[in-house]
Amino acid sequence: MRSFLSLCLPALVLCAAPALADPIAGGAGQGALPYDSFEPGENCAECHDRFARQHEASLMAQSFTHIWDEVEYFTLALPHARMEPKVAEVEAGCNGCHAPLAYLAGDIPPQRPEAGTRANEGVSCDLCHAIVGFEGEVPFNFNWIVDPGEVKQGARPGLESDYHGIAVNPFLKSAEFCGTCHNEKDPYGMWVKSTHIEWRDGPYGASGITCQGCHMPAAGTELVADGEVYPDARQHTFHGVHYAPKVTGSVEVLLYPEEAEVAPGERLQIGATVMNAKAGHMIPSGSVEERVVWLHVEARDSAGGVHHLPVDLKGFDGEAWTVADPGALAYQAMGEIQGLADFSGLPRDGDVPAGDRIYRMPYLDPQGRMTIAQWYTASFGPDYRLPPLAAIDESFTWALPADLPAGPVEVTASVYMTMVVSSVADHLGLPASEREPMLMGRHTVTVAVR
Repeated sequence: MRSFLSLCLPALVLCAAPALADPIAGGAGQGALPYDSFEPGENCAECHDRFARQHEASLMAQSFTHIWDEVEYFTLALPHARMEPKVAEVEAGCNGCHAPLAYLAGDIPPQRPEAGTRANEGVSCDLCHAIVGFEGEVPFNFNWIVDPGEVKQGARPGLESDYHGIAVNPFLKSAEFCGTCHNEKDPYGMWVKSTHIEWRDGPYGASGITCQGCHMPAAGTELVADGEVYPDARQHTFHGVHYAPKVTGSVEVLLYPEEAEVAPGERLQIGATVMNAKAGHMIPSGSVEERVVWLHVEARDSAGGVHHLPVDLKGFDGEAWTVADPGALAYQAMGEIQGLADFSGLPRDGDVPAGDRIYRMPYLDPQGRMTIAQWYTASFGPDYRLPPLAAIDESFTWALPADLPAGPVEVTASVYMTMVVSSVADHLGLPASEREPMLMGRHTVTVAVR
């Protein structure tokens, strides 16, 4: 490989930053590296145009500018950090993963996205390709180790570049690489994000199917413009929960009625098996405190009447958290952060119909109230989520109306998800995309009414 310095002519504006004397640990690197230690994405796009375009469309690039991330930080986390000493660290710490260039530059708090600073680059190309490993035994809270400069970290051996050096680093292929930000402990010592740990302890981790296997699919493409085509080039799509086709089909639901034929006035028992069929981690995972995943079952009779079927209770401790209740309030801490007088909370379950089963793990603040502020989580409620390649059985008991018309009845089970609890999204003025239900799975069976 030719020397990088021999190629770095005075007129060449794409020169990479000089290498550091010593790598910097992300968690201890606040203010250690100016912005110009990292190349902007447009420089990378000069050669890696395909991957750059994929990255720009992803939530990795939008980790700081995405509307909910902006609102959560500037409306909730930042003011809370300044009023509550216990959570003061989140003023800087949120940016370790959402705006790592700003964190390393000491630009804390960053200006809002409208200012157009380099914080807007989010998890940038050069940030990831400068990470050489992580500190400690478990990756979490941006404990990556970064070494920016003329040598870029890559996973594929045998490559050369006329622009920069290449260090072959298998760490970039590992799930631990992702875990440095997709595991998180809050100031109360709670694992408020544990996506990598869930993967590690589940069937995908045991079989060696890494995060990249699902979120960076291999395809036959070139690595650089007009370059050689590699059959297993990892695409930089990072498509996850914000990509609807990824969500569709991730949960399978199967209905099985006790009887194929019933009469008006009788009781019909219907079983449902709900399975996490596609995700290598729990569903929901990551931002568990704000996601809502629920099972809705309804029957449509031969005259077009619709009958909602609430789930049968199982009787486990904390089950009330997992059954939709329009009268239940939560998120009171949000009103305290915003200085709202007489704020009693918001509907805990948003628009989820009463009696539907919710797959969640409640995040509870120091007062035991359900919270949307994951950094303010002091304990958890029951973990009633969908584990990878595992199922949860539910049952529904339907007392058929005495005047139910004869003919076929279609019973449909649907699993939906919203990105943010609809009541919270409405309160904070988030766009519809953050609160509209996405279909995850559906199954319909027919029962005859005689």
